[in-house]
Amino acid sequence: MILDHQIRASLMLRENISDLIALAAVAEERSFTRAAARLNVSQSALSHTIKGLEARLGLRLLTRTTRSVAPTLEGEDLLATLNPCFEKIEARLQALNDARDQPTGTVRIVAVEYAIESLLWPKLSPVLKAHPAVNVELVMDYGYTDLASSQCDAGVRYGEQVSEGMISMRIGPDERMICVGAPEYFAEAGTPETPHDLGGHRCINLRLSTHGALYAWEFEDAEGSEIRVRVQGQACFNTINPVMRAAVDGHGLALVPERLAEAHLASGALATCLDAFCPRFPGFHLYYPSRQRPSSAFQVVLDALRTRG
Repeated sequence: MILDHQIRASLMLRENISDLIALAAVAEERSFTRAAARLNVSQSALSHTIKGLEARLGLRLLTRTTRSVAPTLEGEDLLATLNPCFEKIEARLQALNDARDQPTGTVRIVAVEYAIESLLWPKLSPVLKAHPAVNVELVMDYGYTDLASSQCDAGVRYGEQVSEGMISMRIGPDERMICVGAPEYFAEAGTPETPHDLGGHRCINLRLSTHGALYAWEFEDAEGSEIRVRVQGQACFNTINPVMRAAVDGHGLALVPERLAEAHLASGALATCLDAFCPRFPGFHLYYPSRQRPSSAFQVVLDALRTRG
């Protein structure tokens, strides 16, 4: 009888812990769909789990609407007790994992396509070969992604300015955005002398994923004052590589990273204009939460990305 009671108690404890983890995931994601994907279960199974937990406790823990999910007052009170416990457990498990000889784990980094292709992948490719237990997931996004909501460990932005509570580390050289076009385009349409002349030219637009607006081209005059220009043209993309291809194909002018255009400039496929209005600025920086205790895998990634000299 005592053994049966112990077994039932153990099974109940395991069930409660699993259900509480599910509750925390739904509360954090504010969505059954995203929480189900995170926990690798079906949405219906997750909903059944939460309803079972609420039934056992005799409390409503989540408020559900057609658009979102949020904890009730009772749910918030329960989560305020649970989350610190989960964090301590996770930190302890991570510490045990870090004690192993071989760096292990997955690191998710969000960045723009250009940063992934020009900096992150070239530096991290050798890391994956040297550390088979380290996994890297690179997420392409042109918006200022919230790391917590996207479940990313770090992000990449231009410059050192990051949100409060973040650590910033330079991972690349200073950059410059340059205005380029194919020689045949300049022969047909002429060469703009100032950024304001771009209103009379076909330009290739970049649409930002953050709010769907078109990227305003940025320049500086001789005094260092910013000049922002909205351009028009037939072609528009939401990543930079097709913008470059369209410029090479003669569809108009493009504002692109100088390093990305180097090969096309060397071959003569592209030429520059407005050089005097294109200043240099601080290059890519990696940012991540200051409270984050780097895992063994994350430390390997940091070491690989850190600029030398």
